[in-house]
Amino acid sequence: MKAVVFDEGLKLDNNYPKPVPNKGEALVRVTLAGICNTDYEITKGYMGYKGILGHEAVGVVEEINDEDQSLLGKRVVAEISYGCKDPSCPYCAEKLYRHCPDRHTLGIWRKDGVFAEYFTMPLETLFEVPDNVPDKQAVFVEPLAAACEITEQLHIKPFEKVIVLGDGKLGLITALTLNAQNIDVTLIGKHQNKLDIAAAQGVETKLLQDLQVEKIYDVVVEATGSISGFETALALTKPRGTLVLKSTVAASKEFNLAPIVIDEITVLGSRCGQFGPALRLLKSGKVDFSPLISAIYGVDNALEGFEKNKEKETLKVLLKF
Repeated sequence: MKAVVFDEGLKLDNNYPKPVPNKGEALVRVTLAGICNTDYEITKGYMGYKGILGHEAVGVVEEINDEDQSLLGKRVVAEISYGCKDPSCPYCAEKLYRHCPDRHTLGIWRKDGVFAEYFTMPLETLFEVPDNVPDKQAVFVEPLAAACEITEQLHIKPFEKVIVLGDGKLGLITALTLNAQNIDVTLIGKHQNKLDIAAAQGVETKLLQDLQVEKIYDVVVEATGSISGFETALALTKPRGTLVLKSTVAASKEFNLAPIVIDEITVLGSRCGQFGPALRLLKSGKVDFSPLISAIYGVDNALEGFEKNKEKETLKVLLKF
């Protein structure tokens, strides 16, 4: 099968072995997949991963190695991690596979990813896509689930003011998701054309240059991935407010954490989320991610897609199989 593989370099392999599902697993034929910044970071050495890249995809179940055949022929999406399944594992017991110490993660850690014609995953990680949700929406379910995770971790009261910093994919999806949940949210960014995508769906937006930095926000979501973004987020969080970190910030300089103590700020790390709530939100039609799609490439031109993903104005690049 055709697969996009990273092994000391990125390449398209036209003869990669087709996977065979183990007991309790399904074989999924990929129809559409999305390139994530994590995929790009892996090509720079992140996680030390080698193998098929990709963790965002929608596809059709073609084979199931289990008595339960209910998903056969169905369109599905796959949560990106599965755990050890040990009955004594507290994370697997709560289906928090992403925190299992012995987990496998699609295209990131110990498991070939979805940038291929086929992939396999355990049945418990697969979710059927509602009929009214097209592939171009379903392929966004993984980052959408990550955005929904905020309100799973944190109860945001109806009167609280929320601000999201960053108008890249992560910030846009987060702001659109919170807005769809009837939360008072403002998106801050540096690019008017990107802010316009959120504004068109009812999100209040503002350019960073026009933002008055003051400690008036109950919840501040940092989605810039930069030190300056973190510092601005801290300066916007009101005393006893919550700072939500959605992006990983690699510190390259010293910065002052004293305000966290002085203002008694709660810092909340927020990463992956559950697919069930995300799919229900997609089914409702309250969010539309199609304006985020910058380009779609066939698998034969996947490497061109990776180059397109590097461009500053690019939001989401999809690979069609």
